[in-house]
Amino acid sequence: MIAADKKKLKAQAHSLKPVIMIGQSGLTEAVLAEIELALDSHELIKVKIRAEREERVRIQESICNRTGANFIQSIGQILVIYRLNPKK
Repeated sequence: MIAADKKKLKAQAHSLKPVIMIGQSGLTEAVLAEIELALDSHELIKVKIRAEREERVRIQESICNRTGANFIQSIGQILVIYRLNPKK
C-alpha cells in the first residue's frame, strides 16, 4: 500500500467511530470473527484496544496477520485497519 493511499484512508477514518472493542478478555476467536465481518461490510474500520501499550502492539500485529488487513494507523487505544472487499 502506497503512502498516498494511506493518507486518503486516514482522512476517511477520521470521522469513523470504533466498531469493535477489545477489553479484558483480549483478542478472542469471537472478536476476530466480528472483525472479519466488519471488514467485509465496511472495509475501513476502527478498533478500540483497552490494554497496556506493549499488549496493544501485540494485538494490532495479530489482528493484521490473522485477518489479512492493512495497518493504517494507531493513535492511543484506537487502531485503524483496511481490507479491500473484492465483492463490493
